[in-house]
Amino acid sequence: MALVPMKQILEEARKKGYGVGAYNVNNMEQIQAIMAAAQETQSPVIIQASRGALKYSNFTYLGYLMKAAVIENPTIPVAMHLDHGNSLDSAKKAIDLGFSSVMIDGSLKEDGKTPSDYEYNVNVTRSVVEYAHKYGVTVEAEIGRLGGIEDGVGSGSAHITDPKEAEQFVKDTGVDALAIAIGTSHGAYKFKGAKVLAFDVLEEVRKLIDIPIVLHGASSVPKELIDAVNKYGGKMPGAEGVPMEHLQKAIKLGVQKINVDTDGRLAMTATIRKVFTETPEKFDPRDYLGPARTALQGLIASKMKAFGTAGHAGDYAPMTLEDMKKIYK
Repeated sequence: MALVPMKQILEEARKKGYGVGAYNVNNMEQIQAIMAAAQETQSPVIIQASRGALKYSNFTYLGYLMKAAVIENPTIPVAMHLDHGNSLDSAKKAIDLGFSSVMIDGSLKEDGKTPSDYEYNVNVTRSVVEYAHKYGVTVEAEIGRLGGIEDGVGSGSAHITDPKEAEQFVKDTGVDALAIAIGTSHGAYKFKGAKVLAFDVLEEVRKLIDIPIVLHGASSVPKELIDAVNKYGGKMPGAEGVPMEHLQKAIKLGVQKINVDTDGRLAMTATIRKVFTETPEKFDPRDYLGPARTALQGLIASKMKAFGTAGHAGDYAPMTLEDMKKIYK
């Protein structure tokens, strides 16, 4: 098995200057597509589940599907990651399921909607760090606040990260990776008007902290996928994402982890809508979930190549959580 701490995946990416996609999953087909893309491109990969996804699958089902991905792909470094944990309890549940990494989003209170303050964020993040590190589990946190709402997470308002505050936050918490807000947002409607990211903030944060940087809300929302969704009965006017060239620039400036969720949903939805429209007699779930899985594999493989992840699966010997426990001690 090649289940590895996310800390190792991100630190290796930082050494060689590439980005690693963290792809959200809800079901078997998504997991299979992502892992097939990782095999195709020989890429290390982060498969992540939100609290909403785990709840949808009754926790255990999705946890074991993610473990199956690790078992079936022993040559690929895989991190199982909790996306937007809202409390120490949510982190504990993910660790009990076998996750090698957890995110605690203390930029919002436990309801996942109400903005918090710095002291709250530090306290909840530190509690997760102290617990997770005993198990060798990586911890990601967030400073600043993304706009938009997705999967029930988000306040709807944005707050660009203060670099000095980010520096202090890392010192105060001992976190392993830091998600910052530079203008991206959750969901399919990321921009109104010009697509502008605060690259100057990213550059300043990179100078001040010495841990991997994470970019949330980083789906590109490709026009061809929106057009396909709309062509086959969808209604998504004005959906806008982050251009790939912006993400590639962010990687060059020091981002190691890029979160992608919306694009995967779009690829599968566009394909399923097409199947239903062009072959309305179909009713076997395999007839539409199979093509959707293939479409998602192609999308993820293209991202792995664009992020520079491709070809790096065999660069290093995978560490275990037991190895990481010793390092944390």
